[in-house]
Amino acid sequence: MQHTVVERELELRLILSPERSIPVPARLAYRSDDPFAVHVIFHINSEQPVHWTFARELLVEGVFRPCGNGDVRVWPTKSQGRSVVLMALSSPDGDALLEAPSAQVSAWLERTLRAVPPGTEGEQLGLDEGLAELLAQ
Repeated sequence: MQHTVVERELELRLILSPERSIPVPARLAYRSDDPFAVHVIFHINSEQPVHWTFARELLVEGVFRPCGNGDVRVWPTKSQGRSVVLMALSSPDGDALLEAPSAQVSAWLERTLRAVPPGTEGEQLGLDEGLAELLAQ
């Protein structure tokens, strides 16, 4: 089975305070062989990039309305007159609030939704073929 990869490099902003943020190079990645997840890789040019993986559905919903709880929360807002998506990430190593341009995130999400439409994710996993193969033995 052929798998599709949809990637987008973009600059996020790490919010340090209401008045201060710093740019963070990042890559959004989606793979049809992991159809329920999106992957965000931060500091893509550093020796130790940081990887976050969470539900694609969470990011899709978060572009339109606040959602998520626990380790990942996503919500739309305006920043300096621009539409942005905020992602609050929490881990034992610390917390981060990141701002992403809504238009770029939405365009990338559209490409992932064309690659694997909502509701068809399970078909990408090949579970039916695997189960048939097991039962045939």
